[in-house]
Amino acid sequence: MDFDIELAKKQSADNPVYYVQYAHARIASIMRLAAQKGIDYQQGDVSLLTSEPELTLIRKLILLPEIVEIIAHSLEPHHLTYYAQDLATVFHKFYMVCRVVSEDEALTRARLKLVEAPR
Repeated sequence: MDFDIELAKKQSADNPVYYVQYAHARIASIMRLAAQKGIDYQQGDVSLLTSEPELTLIRKLILLPEIVEIIAHSLEPHHLTYYAQDLATVFHKFYMVCRVVSEDEALTRARLKLVEAPR
């Protein structure tokens, strides 16, 4: 096993740990903003999520049970870290294209429900 100590110290997208943590920090920031605005997203209608970035994120999220099953059968936990990196990548792309908290209240609630899922 090779461990790059310099890469582990970097706070950039090159460092997989930092990259996943940054996705979580973005999610937490979005959810804090929604809470400050008093937005209740529990009844968000996810059928409104039809754009490609939204659907790509949903597709990635629904793979988790399959990943867990693979890990359980193969006893290879590294699949979970790869999944977390892939999920962070998909989330960052979604974030760059889709404004979560917007003037469209119904879409905001739906997107907040989506953003809560990978947290």
